[in-house]
Amino acid sequence: MIKFDNNNAGSLLQQVQQKQSSLMEKLASGKQVNSAADGPAAQLIIDRLTSQTEGSRQAISNAYDGISLAQVAESGLANITDDANRIRELTVQAGNGALNDSDRQALQSEISALQENISLTVEQTNFAGKPLLSGGQDISFLVGSSSGNNINVETNNVTDSISDLLSIDVTNAESRQQALDIADASLEAIGGFRGDLGATQNQFASAARVLTESSINSESARSRIQDLDYAQATSDMAAAQVQGQASLSVQAQANQQQGQVLALLS
Repeated sequence: MIKFDNNNAGSLLQQVQQKQSSLMEKLASGKQVNSAADGPAAQLIIDRLTSQTEGSRQAISNAYDGISLAQVAESGLANITDDANRIRELTVQAGNGALNDSDRQALQSEISALQENISLTVEQTNFAGKPLLSGGQDISFLVGSSSGNNINVETNNVTDSISDLLSIDVTNAESRQQALDIADASLEAIGGFRGDLGATQNQFASAARVLTESSINSESARSRIQDLDYAQATSDMAAAQVQGQASLSVQAQANQQQGQVLALLS
């Protein structure tokens, strides 16, 4: 009995078809590694880099939120500084011996309005519902892809620090003597708060730059491992198509020869 075996031709064709299917998947996705089956070690590294990249992106967002919060707090302090400077100016004016009690009462009316405005600014300066000038607590932002990389924004209780400024009364001779020193001390305290916030904003900006560079490097590393070389993949696909056509031709010829031999035997 004569036995015809097409296993070799069929096996080659199957291998070529599997290769074509794999290449088509890669070309469609644009990825060299689509699953752990394409490379277990590569997939592990890709997952790690993906986690690191996504964590860095969120940390960058946190850093910019921190900058925004510090800017809101600093803006509130800037308004208070303007009001405090005006109170100081009025305090100096109240020391003019040519003024009478009625004049000083008019000055005090403006000072009182400025003091109320300062209190209102302290009350209304907040970020996402968090008080920034009356809380007296740190607000922490995670600015790294791992735990422990935090930057804190210090929220000072401004009202307590400038309470004397809010009680200046230039209509009183004794109070008028101390008012200028109180205004200067209050402006110095506010300036210190603004300086701290400025330094914190610079910290956030520096962290954001470092995180951005790290994210770019991680993304580049992941791309080198995961992304497909289209030129190479296209060339491989063309070669696989030629191999597939050749395998089909070989198998067809084998089938034809088998049929001819069987016809002769019959």
